[in-house]
Amino acid sequence: MKIISWNTNGLRATVRQGNFTPLFAFNDPDIVCFQETKCEPDQLDLDTRNLKGYHSYFSFSKKRKGYSGVAIYSKTIPLKVEYGIGIKDFDDEGRTVIAYYEKFILINCYFPNGGGGPVRLKYKLEFYDAFLKFINKLKDEGHNVIFTGDVNTAHNEIDLARPKENKKSTGFLPIERAWIDELVNNGWVDTFRNLYPDKKDVYTYWDQKTRARDRNVGWRIDYFFINQLLLKKVKSFKNLNDYLGSDHSPIMIDINI
Repeated sequence: MKIISWNTNGLRATVRQGNFTPLFAFNDPDIVCFQETKCEPDQLDLDTRNLKGYHSYFSFSKKRKGYSGVAIYSKTIPLKVEYGIGIKDFDDEGRTVIAYYEKFILINCYFPNGGGGPVRLKYKLEFYDAFLKFINKLKDEGHNVIFTGDVNTAHNEIDLARPKENKKSTGFLPIERAWIDELVNNGWVDTFRNLYPDKKDVYTYWDQKTRARDRNVGWRIDYFFINQLLLKKVKSFKNLNDYLGSDHSPIMIDINI
């Protein structure tokens, strides 16, 4: 099973630019998870919303139009789909879609950025804590869980091009990185870093204003995390860095599940 995750930085723009259907055509994924879709389903044309061969599920912001949002496109109809983690203040921003399949649960999440001042950083950290409780509960109930998305934090110095310059920047603050430490300590596995523990210069996000992608001055902030029981089932992980159309690149895992 191939699963792709991509922060599109606007799904309508992705469609207009011609970068939507090729992602499916070139890779033949079983599931695609989009983040930062910035739209409601009825703002998309029917061919996009009802892509041939896939079933689509959307969560969008109830607070602001054109903000946040996630979507799952799946060849297989899930047994159940939930929108959010059960906390209204977080769920109203349309950040999470949860698809329940026979052998696993897939969570697509666009985590808060944390920029813009202490209020949003507090919101991000509270979201992190609530999310960890949510996934730990699923794991403790015996479910296999895959969660993916833009986590908006680089874990370690190897995960961004300029760690020294960004130690006081949102997305690399010690308190943000400590949450990923806690995630790992709770038995969650960063699939890329597990396969490539020492691999450098691999990023998923680049600042567009400074044309940072041309120089590969980036951040690895997009992840696939799994519970440890799924570890031996991961066949491969790919960064689809050649696929353009956003300030993020898509990532893809092939998992035997």
